Amino acid sequence: MRTGSALRHGWARRMPPGTDERGRLPVLLLHDLDPAWSISDQENAAGAVAELEAALREVGHPVVSLPVRHADLEACLRPFSPDEQVVLNWCEGLPGLPRSEALVARKLAALGFAYTGSPADVLVLCWDKPRVKRVLERRGIPTPSWRVYDVPRAEDWGSFPAIVKPAREHCSYGISNRSVVWTRRELEEQIAWVLENYGRPVLVEDFIDGREFHVSLWGNGYVQVLPPAEMDFSAFDDPRQRLCDFDAKFTPGSPSYEHIQVRVPAPLGREEQACLERLARATYQATGCRDYARLDIRLRDGVFYVLDVNPNPDISADTSTAIAAAMAGYSYGELGSRLVYLAASRHPLLGFR
Repeated sequence: MRTGSALRHGWARRMPPGTDERGRLPVLLLHDLDPAWSISDQENAAGAVAELEAALREVGHPVVSLPVRHADLEACLRPFSPDEQVVLNWCEGLPGLPRSEALVARKLAALGFAYTGSPADVLVLCWDKPRVKRVLERRGIPTPSWRVYDVPRAEDWGSFPAIVKPAREHCSYGISNRSVVWTRRELEEQIAWVLENYGRPVLVEDFIDGREFHVSLWGNGYVQVLPPAEMDFSAFDDPRQRLCDFDAKFTPGSPSYEHIQVRVPAPLGREEQACLERLARATYQATGCRDYARLDIRLRDGVFYVLDVNPNPDISADTSTAIAAAMAGYSYGELGSRLVYLAASRHPLLGFR
């Protein structure tokens, strides 16, 4: 992974309080650890959590790591008081309950915990790609042209290449090089495949064959855009391979995993950078993101298009969000601490305002 040269933009760094005050702010590091996962996946998840826990301790926070191994979140949280901790919510769902990311946030709020990240209604919105696109279009934010299909017939679609996606999935589930189609026959075959494997509805979009950026932001009120990361597809001549599909994220040894490079900061001119930052902030605000998010954006013919909004992105140490924070001058522990303090501002007793 190429991360570019070290960079500081000279932004006003609205850092959390110092080490002494961090020591008065205990963190409950909530994360899912599903027994149904493979042993290697459980080990990898536990290792990533241990790395974040150590980084938070290094900058002064007392930390309790709380793995969620079953769907009864209330039982997991029973030993803890919402008056005494801030929850760093790294729980992407409850074991055995698919698409329960928003349910975690809803339960935390109902139990009175201050927690990092967006509220449940924003998480629900961003799971639904067509709803997000309608929000963006109402705000005049560019997003690829699109239609939704419930059956494998698409006589009304005429723009190629196109890309076919499950309309209500994240993490590139259902995305592969077969997702990019060049004819109506390929389009309808891929719609049928997604319907069979992921159910309705299916999202079809104009495929933006251009540069792709992952843009991380954080803050409330004042929103800081971290140095954008560019997904470098230059190893591929075939447009079908120029995308961050499931293999690129989760299949070591696959061509996309091995050959897509990440460049942070992305090489952009001053005007391009300013335009990208304006678009990112407008999208963050339009979708109601809170504390932090990551946006997937592509550039074609001078226009930036928003592809996806991730209000609960992975913050493992090797992700584009963590690398972007490092480029802006934040250690991994400071990244976690900043998220904790954004959540703590909503805590009635522990907040630093």
